[in-house]
Amino acid sequence: MTLAIMSALLDEQRGLLAQLVNPQRVRRAGRTFWCGQWGGQDVVLVLSKVGKVAAATTTTVLIEAFDVKRVVFTGVAGGVGGGVKVGDVVVAEAFIQHDLNSAPLFPRYEIPLYGRATLDCDPALSAALLAATHVGLAGVGEHFHRSLLLDAPEVHQGLIASGDQFVCDPVAVTVLRADLNAAGHEPLAVEMEGAAVAQVCHDYGVPFAAMRTISDRADAQAPLDFSAFVTQVASPYALAVLGQFIKHL
Repeated sequence: MTLAIMSALLDEQRGLLAQLVNPQRVRRAGRTFWCGQWGGQDVVLVLSKVGKVAAATTTTVLIEAFDVKRVVFTGVAGGVGGGVKVGDVVVAEAFIQHDLNSAPLFPRYEIPLYGRATLDCDPALSAALLAATHVGLAGVGEHFHRSLLLDAPEVHQGLIASGDQFVCDPVAVTVLRADLNAAGHEPLAVEMEGAAVAQVCHDYGVPFAAMRTISDRADAQAPLDFSAFVTQVASPYALAVLGQFIKHL
């Protein structure tokens, strides 16, 4: 069964691409898909580009044109949950669109005609990704974290909120959290693609799991040294985790 590994940014994908055996480049829908093998598994790597529409397009092409049977997303996110700090990793249990509001036709956050606001990730695939995250991050080593002035990462699992905006304003974060909490939702992180991927995978019945490394606290410091963080932290984390994940598929 072919596994798709999606990322939004090139720096998030670099270490993964180097793992592919016999990589073949395919261009479709304005994107580059890399097909090959990793650990004996058929794998397709692709950059979704940024935002929900771009992510939905990419996921649809993966399923329709490449016949992928499992999808994993790896990238960065802003931490908004209590106790979620920079350098931690969140493995998604479910996704919600924090910018979706079709009221008064439907309750706020509810996906029209789906009868629900959240979409769950696949339990088995997410459990495997969670286990791989614990093992992979333990293997990164304390020297790595000390050199980057980061505490050893903690692993969280829960709700991730997606929206078509880069959240970097403390006031906006407070409002976002308060509104979601009032509706019974407690997100740990915020990003721009996952909920769209979850919805397409839900529609096709394709198992989906996701991990996000926390690059910031979704505040005014969010844009600072972002590229360096992705290259030096998120990318090595993803490589360590997915290397373990693929071993146990």
